[in-house]
Amino acid sequence: MATGRTDRAERLIAAPAARLFSCWTDPALLIHWLPPRGMSGRVDHFDPRPGGAFRLVLRYEDPEIAGKSGGGEDVVAAEFVALDPPRHLAFVSRFDSDDPQMQGVMRMDWHFDPEAAGTRVRITATHVPPGISAEDHADALASSLAQLAALVE
Repeated sequence: MATGRTDRAERLIAAPAARLFSCWTDPALLIHWLPPRGMSGRVDHFDPRPGGAFRLVLRYEDPEIAGKSGGGEDVVAAEFVALDPPRHLAFVSRFDSDDPQMQGVMRMDWHFDPEAAGTRVRITATHVPPGISAEDHADALASSLAQLAALVE
């Protein structure tokens, strides 16, 4: 049985949907904007196609934060389940963690909806592990969207 909650975030970004979609499917761009404020990251593997996998390692800048995977890191192993350029992408991910509160499979859907002033980027995260607080997740999603906007606007 699926567990966890659903979190959402959105932002209108003054850029075309195709440009925003490409920022998600190019690992060199992705690592510049996706890690939330206070984190840096690297892409260990990236295969952007349905069934393709990716692995991100996100590192906290604050040495006091242990991270979901320990050692100040969040290691995310994911698989793309849908790609419909430039409108939608979805993936399921697992955190590499011994903490049962961080375990499970979370799905993230990213929608890129053209509007007159740009593109509305909508994120829906379902089955969010209970170890991720709603407030922290909202802050992280907003931070990533702000950094994406800064990259393309």
